[in-house]
Amino acid sequence: MDILQNLAFGFEHALTPANLLYCAIGCVVGTLVGLLPGLGPLATISLLLPLTYSIPTGGALIMLAGIYYGAQYGDSVSAITMKIPHASSIVACIDGYQMTLKGKTGLALFTAGVSSFIGGTVALVVLACLAPTLGQVAFLFGPADYCALMLLGFFCVSFVTTDSLLNGLMMCMLGVLFGQVGTDLETGVQRFTFDLPALYDGVSVVSIALGCFGIAEITKNLDARDERTPFNGKIHLIPTWAEFKRIIPSALRGSVIGSVLGILPGGGPVIAQFVAYGLDKKVSKYGHEIGSGAIEGVAGQAAADEAAARTSFIPLMSIGIPENAVMALMMAAFIIKGIQPGPNMIAKHPDLFWGLVASMWVGNCFLLILNVPLVRLWLSVFKIPYNVLVPSILFFCCIGTFSVNNNLDDILITAVFGLIGCILMRLKLDPAPLMLGFVLGPMLEENFRRAMVISRGSFATFVQQPISASLLGIIAIVVAINVVLSFRGKRLLPNVHAEGPTEATT
Repeated sequence: MDILQNLAFGFEHALTPANLLYCAIGCVVGTLVGLLPGLGPLATISLLLPLTYSIPTGGALIMLAGIYYGAQYGDSVSAITMKIPHASSIVACIDGYQMTLKGKTGLALFTAGVSSFIGGTVALVVLACLAPTLGQVAFLFGPADYCALMLLGFFCVSFVTTDSLLNGLMMCMLGVLFGQVGTDLETGVQRFTFDLPALYDGVSVVSIALGCFGIAEITKNLDARDERTPFNGKIHLIPTWAEFKRIIPSALRGSVIGSVLGILPGGGPVIAQFVAYGLDKKVSKYGHEIGSGAIEGVAGQAAADEAAARTSFIPLMSIGIPENAVMALMMAAFIIKGIQPGPNMIAKHPDLFWGLVASMWVGNCFLLILNVPLVRLWLSVFKIPYNVLVPSILFFCCIGTFSVNNNLDDILITAVFGLIGCILMRLKLDPAPLMLGFVLGPMLEENFRRAMVISRGSFATFVQQPISASLLGIIAIVVAINVVLSFRGKRLLPNVHAEGPTEATT
């Protein structure tokens, strides 16, 4: 009864005309910034953060949250139609783009929209029921446990994205290496900067994502010397009943995975989408189709991504720990308004907490109404000849890269990673593990240092802690099984990038 009363209390605040307007604005803006290649919630929230000074506290937080989870769906549009992802839609490129090449773009986007709604709804139930107590689970994780969790993420992505475990781990470590570029925050030492001022603050995740995925994919398509459009054939938006029955199980599995991993700092949407994708490949009876344009490859990761985006608010609001850069900006918005996120937030500001929770479900409905019926409108934006679309894509990539730090050097860095992405494609190496390594690398280093300080330099701490020992045990078992199967000419998790159609005609 307390949960129902709290939700009713939250809806009283979320359903006021002003807060409904702010929620709608956030969802629309979030969808648009996710839709346009080169933009994303991090850059947009950074630009709009000063506006929170003139907006009421509840409305400002609802609008910024709407931009964040709205962009999670918008990201999938550019990933599915053009294979240009943000960090939260890397996995959507795999089967989503293969469906595009088969002329099933409308079905892929419909699947992403419905799955995102399911994932968001499940996550909000978790958030409403468990937020007051579930945030305390994070207190059980020490630095050694976080390290083990991130290593598990590396092995998961290596298994599900490459034919070779060694190649996958190599790409992860390359991403970790790129994440070390810049000034060490603890010692002030410049690492791998080559005395270039442009690298003093490190490399932006936007530069790597747009370079290794966006520019590299454009270059690959231009190299084909064919006039192309992002998709072909007619747009069949509504799935058949048989196709819809394939969406629901994957979306529910992804929702549970995203809800759980979104709670843990170091987890979140990036790991959730890979884990959900790998699980679908193992347990779905259509797992053999995943990687070549299967509905499950879109549904599971979309639901996990959206669910993790919602439950990532739990560590922020329950213990005051942001798990990613966007949550750090949300924390800044709280502090600007004189609110300190943490264990006492629910008690001191119940209207803000429950109003924000309720607004997420309202925003979920907005996104469903906004995106599913308007999928044809989004597709018409991209129904442009490829030779006309390419300059526009590059323009938005440059704008998005520049807007992060207002620095022209970032555009040059993006171009360099575009070249690196082209080389990786030529070598048939998948850049997805590189992206995961880059995102988690700095956090892995930070927690590794803390673990070493606490244990006074003893590596035994990683096997003495029950959580980290369990996670490392899982890694060891999976690796051992994979090694045994590799000698037999098999593989524990087949490559998600199974070859599908390679061209789309106009």
